[in-house]
Amino acid sequence: MTMIRFRLTGHRDDADAVINALHGLDGVEHVEEVDDLVPAMRDDSSSSAPLDGPGDRVFRVEVQAPDDRHEDTVRDVAARVGAARGVGLEIVDVF
Repeated sequence: MTMIRFRLTGHRDDADAVINALHGLDGVEHVEEVDDLVPAMRDDSSSSAPLDGPGDRVFRVEVQAPDDRHEDTVRDVAARVGAARGVGLEIVDVF
C-alpha cells in the first residue's frame, strides 16, 4: 500500500470536489482529510505570501492506494480536478 499525501489550497467546496473525485476511484481504499496539528505554524520552505483570496485555506489529504498504477491515477485525478477548480495542489512526503 502506498500513502499519498497532499495539500490543497482553496475554498472548502473546491477541496470537497477533489476529495469526492478520489472517493469515486475504484481500488482506492482510504481517502481522508487530516487536521493540521499546529494550524498557526508555517513550514520554513513555504512562501510568506498570503493565500490567494478570502476564504482560501489549506486542506491536508491522505489517500491510500494499493499499487503504483492506482497511485498514478490518484495523482492524475487530484491534479486534473484541482486545476479545473483553481485549487493549488502540492504532493508532499509528510505534513
